[in-house]
Amino acid sequence: MGDDDGQWRIVLGELDVKMGVEIVEQSAQRVVATMPVEGNRQSFGMLHGGASVAFAEALGSWAAVIHAGPGKSAVGVDINATHHRSARSGRVTGVAEAISLGRRVTSHAVTITDEDGRLLCTARITNLIVDRPLVE
Repeated sequence: MGDDDGQWRIVLGELDVKMGVEIVEQSAQRVVATMPVEGNRQSFGMLHGGASVAFAEALGSWAAVIHAGPGKSAVGVDINATHHRSARSGRVTGVAEAISLGRRVTSHAVTITDEDGRLLCTARITNLIVDRPLVE
């Protein structure tokens, strides 16, 4: 999970893989990723709002874990999202940017845009930094 510098690097979870998420950039200050609309649509053919929220939560949580540092992790304690418009095809891009990076709590603003740069969703996620459980 680490790199030569000891910093945690994003590892996709099962849902992230199913959603087709691809990481573009990663740091505590900013995480950027893309996701296809296809495979993440609701029954009316539009990008599912739940997929947007899950995508936003992943981006903000990854940034929080990077900030937390070695031996620490982050758990989401609050997320809210506003859906401005939807997409029917293509790829969307999510950008999580730090609002506050504290010792115990982080907040990130997440924007999701379509391939034309139109704003689809804005979200804010707050994470609590916790000790990382030992994996056996």
